[in-house]
Amino acid sequence: MKLRANFLLSAFAQEHFPGPARTGGAPEIAFLGRSNVGKSSLINGLLGDAQAKVSSTPGRTRSINFFGLNEVLASGQMRPLPELVFADLPGYGYAKISKSISAEWSGFVDPYLADREALALSCCLVDTNIPPQESDGQLIRYMQQHRKPFLVVGTKSDRLSGNTLAKSLAALRSEHGVAEVLACSAKLGKADRGLKELWSRLLALRHEA
Repeated sequence: MKLRANFLLSAFAQEHFPGPARTGGAPEIAFLGRSNVGKSSLINGLLGDAQAKVSSTPGRTRSINFFGLNEVLASGQMRPLPELVFADLPGYGYAKISKSISAEWSGFVDPYLADREALALSCCLVDTNIPPQESDGQLIRYMQQHRKPFLVVGTKSDRLSGNTLAKSLAALRSEHGVAEVLACSAKLGKADRGLKELWSRLLALRHEA
């Protein structure tokens, strides 16, 4: 299946979230992580694997940006409604973490994570090159406590190899209390590391909706 990514909108408030008329009720995948964790590179790597190119992300720092992934038909036309929707959430770490995730998020990110019916999976990004971070731990505990489906993705794994990477992943699993951290790299030449497995998991959500 060939998919093409299309920017839908930037949401600065809960009432801006796209409805079924825009998304067709397609499963949504949220991407969350600290600032500079490599979230944009990972998303662009996935979108590139879907034969799509995203050159800019309007309002990227303080909004939730929604992208629809539409099937491209043999005729070259696209189906009008997406198969999947990516939600690119603001990076945390620029603000002090509060009760939920960040005070900056309380108006629209918290409601998105808590109440969005279409949200099928949250990809919680952590940096494999640094020790486990408390802000990441708070996000993961939020997902666990609220029984939200999530996957911890270890970014920038191309910078580590062999035993060093294994130790980093083990430390992240232990500190965050998770069974898996999927190591990924979106760096040119390293794009096969984890991206294909992640992409296959995301595509499988279409059949679970």
